[in-house]
Amino acid sequence: MSGKQITIEQVRLGDTLPALEIPLTRTLIVAGALATRDYEDVHHDPAQAERRGTPDTYMSINNTNGLVGRYVTDWAGPAARMVRLSTRLGVPNFPGDTMRLTGEVVGLEQDTVRVAVRGMNSKGAHAISEVTVRLPRGTEQ
Repeated sequence: MSGKQITIEQVRLGDTLPALEIPLTRTLIVAGALATRDYEDVHHDPAQAERRGTPDTYMSINNTNGLVGRYVTDWAGPAARMVRLSTRLGVPNFPGDTMRLTGEVVGLEQDTVRVAVRGMNSKGAHAISEVTVRLPRGTEQ
């Protein structure tokens, strides 16, 4: 992402965000679970995950939400403030795969932008999210 600040005046309905591909490493999955204090064994113990019916450890929703939020705020810039994030999970994110995030502006209201985000991996839709961010006006920079 650019790191450049976007203002509310620069955004239009239907704008698309540049895609972001995230390699799904075991380290990313385990570190994300630990960082969000999600000690559920399926997020860090491959043997236990297998005993519970999955082929490997898989990403927690808190980890997914963090990546989705980062994706939108990296696009929006450092003065953007996330005010809402909603995610519906689909297929799991397993180590060795890649999650591809894409986004589209689906709402504009005063100083906020709603972005629909999809996180896809090789098995299908991992996350269907909507993120609302507050953006500055051009005169506030």
